[in-house]
Amino acid sequence: MSTAVANLEPSEVFRFFDILSSIPRGSSHEEKVSNWLVQFGKERGYETFQDDLYNVLIKAPGTPGYENSPTLVFHGHMDMVCKKDVGSEHDFLNEGLDLYIEDGYVRARGTTLGADNGIGISYFLALLDSKELPHPPIEMAITVMEEMGKVGGDGFHTEKLTGKRMLDMNWHMDDHILAGCGGDVSVKYQVMKDLEAADPQAESYALNIEGLLGGHCEFDIVLERGNSIKLLARILNNILAEVPETRIATVSGGVQNNVIPSEAQAILRVGGGLADKVRAIVETTYAEIKEEYSVSDPGIAVTLNRTDSDATEVFSSAMAEKLVKSILLLPNGVISMSFKIEGISECSNNIGLMTTGTDAVEIISTITSLVTTRKHEVVKQMLALADLAGEGVKAEQFGTDAPEWNYNPDSKMLKTAVEAYKKVVGKDPEIYVMPASLELGLFQDRVEGLDIVSVGTVTHGVHSPSEEVSIESVGKVWEIFKEMMKSLKD
Repeated sequence: MSTAVANLEPSEVFRFFDILSSIPRGSSHEEKVSNWLVQFGKERGYETFQDDLYNVLIKAPGTPGYENSPTLVFHGHMDMVCKKDVGSEHDFLNEGLDLYIEDGYVRARGTTLGADNGIGISYFLALLDSKELPHPPIEMAITVMEEMGKVGGDGFHTEKLTGKRMLDMNWHMDDHILAGCGGDVSVKYQVMKDLEAADPQAESYALNIEGLLGGHCEFDIVLERGNSIKLLARILNNILAEVPETRIATVSGGVQNNVIPSEAQAILRVGGGLADKVRAIVETTYAEIKEEYSVSDPGIAVTLNRTDSDATEVFSSAMAEKLVKSILLLPNGVISMSFKIEGISECSNNIGLMTTGTDAVEIISTITSLVTTRKHEVVKQMLALADLAGEGVKAEQFGTDAPEWNYNPDSKMLKTAVEAYKKVVGKDPEIYVMPASLELGLFQDRVEGLDIVSVGTVTHGVHSPSEEVSIESVGKVWEIFKEMMKSLKD
């Protein structure tokens, strides 16, 4: 156990969080942590399954007195978003996290923490590791690639589940019980490459946007934080309008489709003594952006610097125009606010990732909505934009079309969670339905009669290097969790 969390309580939970933090587990690279979970289950004599995607299912019998109780399904995801500070040399593929404690929170030095969903899984592991804590029969379903469009949840073999009640721990507040959530779907927008030879006399410049706060594309979308991909397109549009001789060699931005992108870059080729004019446009637009985002993103930085890039090919002017104007017109941020639940979005879109590939510039967006028809209308809007852009541009819906998890005020699991909370805390919790999308709708659709509730721990800065989990909250939620287990005898 690392010295950073060695003395924290509850030690049984932090022990497993420390172990998970030591194992690389970025989305689509879960093999190591999946194998560790399989080993955990087999070492304790539990029936354990691992599928081709590396999803894991561990079945544990009920403790004495609970052997014949109805089975409870645990749900969580093993993957984490891998985002690091600019300048960090952390290797997410081969290195564990560098945990430290500050102001009552556990954090990871220079990187995301993976408390989403590592802390939730840690409660499950602590329970299954205990020989003393009472609980009903458990089916622990831990998925992969949740952060990449719920790939694991979509492919999970739900026919192996017998339980009709589920506890999810992928929530981020400890004074609310989560009782429903939105669904989501992703769109891939591509501008096919149309290249021309670069002017050998032109100079290369790197246009960088950094310092945005970014964050979770669902929880933080209402904060109206800047999107680096959108802002890059804004600057490029201004440059191309006034200095059309400028050429773009590559563009990039973001780390994952469900993360509000905080950095973006374009490599430009500027010739004919036009660098000063381009720089003036960048500085003027930067001043506008800095003022507009002075509250939501006070750390924003835009730079234009000479670079050693030796790109011999650049985007044609026609391709560059289609790319830049497409990004300007793609919907981003809050589409509509909820009229049913004050203060949350009903539907939103996040332009999360942009890459320059071999054949095209690819832009990935994730649309989240409490109402299925709303998100599908946004999909149609993006497909229509591609049609209008014409030849060389295409868009398609891809990945999992995750349904909503519908709120049920008569849920027995909700009642159990509320009563456990009241017994531990001494007051009623808030009941919450959120716009963010979880995998729970996928399970509810496939397991007839599945009754779901979600309980969570206080975390901040999810999907960003400022991510942190409250030590006090872990202790509070552990007591609520244990109380729930005791009460699920019948």
